[in-house]
Amino acid sequence: MTQQTAEADIRALIDAWANAVRRHDYAGVLAHHDQGIVMFDVPPPLQSRGLDEYRKTWDLFFRYHKPSYAFDIDDIAITAGNDVGFAVAIMRCGPPEATFQFRLTIGLRKIDGDWRIMHEHHSVPATD
Repeated sequence: MTQQTAEADIRALIDAWANAVRRHDYAGVLAHHDQGIVMFDVPPPLQSRGLDEYRKTWDLFFRYHKPSYAFDIDDIAITAGNDVGFAVAIMRCGPPEATFQFRLTIGLRKIDGDWRIMHEHHSVPATD
């Protein structure tokens, strides 16, 4: 597999994840996450370990995010090797009148031929 193919596969996976978030499709959101996922998030909990805890974080998000709201990738950079990859992105989220940007970092491993998200990190710049 070429680096270009790996990067394209990861981009397609992230696009599918973002699309699933926009539709509030839990199965799609979780589809490529590993059972041992570790996520760092902006709202509590600060850290989620495992797919069950990761899924619960979306309950809170979906309470405030409506399917018509933005959850869009503004900028993304992907680096991938044969079995490890990561992506960094600036994303936009929220209703049309009040979208905000946040940072996304995803770490992936290729397991049994499929890319799996092992780590996900959402953040916003600190304010004074």
